[in-house]
Amino acid sequence: MTAPRPAPETGTELDIAEQVAIYQREFPTVDPQVETIVSSLSRVSRRMGVAYDRQLTVLGITAAEWEVLKALVVAGSPYRLGPGELAKRLGLTPAAMTHRIDRMVTEDLVTRERDETNRVRVIIGLTENGRDKWLESMRMAAVFEEELLQDVAAEERSALCGLLGRMLTRLETGTG
Repeated sequence: MTAPRPAPETGTELDIAEQVAIYQREFPTVDPQVETIVSSLSRVSRRMGVAYDRQLTVLGITAAEWEVLKALVVAGSPYRLGPGELAKRLGLTPAAMTHRIDRMVTEDLVTRERDETNRVRVIIGLTENGRDKWLESMRMAAVFEEELLQDVAAEERSALCGLLGRMLTRLETGTG
């Protein structure tokens, strides 16, 4: 094995193999295969996040706003939830949810209305504009994701789904 090159200048990343070689130099018992997998997953996730953020910028919405739109879509027709339920689903405080909803009402992404069955309760609803933005973001993401996976064959995709699913289960159940 050749010696890893010196650390890159600020703003550039080592390739994964070089990074793992440095890890091995500094921490000899590290499993290079595990580090390669974990480092690759981390880098893919970061770069996908950047790509999605660019797409949302084109649509004029933020990732935080997209999360609200998604929660309303996932709730199903008629795409309405109380702000408390929205906050819970997104892991936000009620105050943070109120601030986010205020912006989104102004941008015509959601509505805020009194619940007809309980006048004290407020209901947040998805506007046509909000649904259109969500759908367009999904169309853009689908194109990007298909391009990302173009070199992964169908049987490999199936295997990758299973492997990543098991990893995620381990993380989410706290057994990892």
